[in-house]
Amino acid sequence: MPTPDRLTLTDRLTLSRALVGLWQVADIEKDGDLIDPETGADHLQAYAQAGFGTFDMADHYGSAELIAGALLRRDLPDRPVICTKWCPTPGPMTADVVRAGVMERLQRLGADRVDLLQFHWWSFEHPAWLDALHEMARLRDEGLIGEIGVTNFDAAHLHLALADGIPLVTNQVPFSLLDRRAAGPLSDLCAKTGVRLLAYGTLAGGFLSERWLGQPEPAEITDWSKMKYKRFIDTAGGWEAYQTVLRAAAAIADKHGVSVSNVATRWVLEHASVAGVIIGARLGEAQHMTDNARLFQFALDDDDHAALNQAFAVTTPLPGDCGDEYRKPPFLTASGDLSHHLDEMPTAVTVEPVPHRPGATRVLTGSEWEDIAGYCRAQRIGDRILVSGTTATAGTDRVVAAGDAGAQTTFILDKIASALTALGSGIEDVVRTRVYLSDAEDVLAVSHAHGRVFGDIKPANTLFEIARLIGDYRVEIEAEAIVCTP
Repeated sequence: MPTPDRLTLTDRLTLSRALVGLWQVADIEKDGDLIDPETGADHLQAYAQAGFGTFDMADHYGSAELIAGALLRRDLPDRPVICTKWCPTPGPMTADVVRAGVMERLQRLGADRVDLLQFHWWSFEHPAWLDALHEMARLRDEGLIGEIGVTNFDAAHLHLALADGIPLVTNQVPFSLLDRRAAGPLSDLCAKTGVRLLAYGTLAGGFLSERWLGQPEPAEITDWSKMKYKRFIDTAGGWEAYQTVLRAAAAIADKHGVSVSNVATRWVLEHASVAGVIIGARLGEAQHMTDNARLFQFALDDDDHAALNQAFAVTTPLPGDCGDEYRKPPFLTASGDLSHHLDEMPTAVTVEPVPHRPGATRVLTGSEWEDIAGYCRAQRIGDRILVSGTTATAGTDRVVAAGDAGAQTTFILDKIASALTALGSGIEDVVRTRVYLSDAEDVLAVSHAHGRVFGDIKPANTLFEIARLIGDYRVEIEAEAIVCTP
């Protein structure tokens, strides 16, 4: 049996280009019956001995980290590569909080270092995600982390993290014949920066396989993964559009003598931005190692791509960028919301009544300048919200992404969105923005970042070039919103 190709990303990290994903451990264990770690490690060892020695997991994938730890203790000739994720609840990301999160990963794995630690953040409106990544970078320097990745970051926030000096090597995102968002701005950014994508969902929870070819639309689904990806199918144009793509993949599979799953995964793997594909495993059930190894025995030709592109034309592109399914409607999750991930979405700001104006409320961020200068981040009076001029400031005084006006704009608009949310509104209610630039050369970068958020909303807008902004700020933005009540 052929073995998967391997790819060296840095001198600290070499991956199999076909990673074994352990998210289904959580599904297997959802009724409380945990997999015995040693039994689970037997299954992982079989993968490793077949050349599939890179394993992907997370803090919430049931006992996956414990199973991987049992495998690491076996001291195999070729040490398995462990990629795990830390997905904290949004809140203050102090050095102690981040170290505790990393140490928990190490303790569960029984390891001195996590080969690749990937960070997920539920809402960019809470700015502490950058604090967390900076602390992770310091722990990388200590040797507790081999390399740092992120998961479900869109292009704008991946760019922001890089512009703020975070040494990222990977971004794990969904990528499939049905979800082609990663082939857009994210892949363009990867080409410029060298960050590579780890693709999951390449089989859409098993829907991209022969099993579903020509089958009627299921009336009921209980598997978490399929519940999620059925939402992807519905959003991508529905069952018939999906079947059109599946038929095209099946014809290509027959041509090459491989499976539909091989074709679906190979299409993702051949994108230059993709370092590897993550193929889910149900431990103790189906392994599919021989079939997965065929990924590296064929390549798609021009006719194959033309046939797939023709099938894509009948589908509807999924909205937004990668990760939006966790951050804004329509939530393309198993439950259709975030209820099985978070009880509530914490905020980073404080809302209080305005003492001299009955019924009015305001947002405070805790910045010392709010007391020194006597202002608030935003104030709501009736249905009108006024947001102060906002800069890319983390904490009390750190300038985010100094020198990159586009990245600063992304951070600023997240802060504005956070204030609006706290006051019972949202970006969609914004009716005016005013943008202040210190350098006209930044107009295009700032406009693209502004357009990413307001492209459909199109508020009234004025852009000014001014003599300068204080310090290393390149852009400042204020906003006005009118809350639309049903």
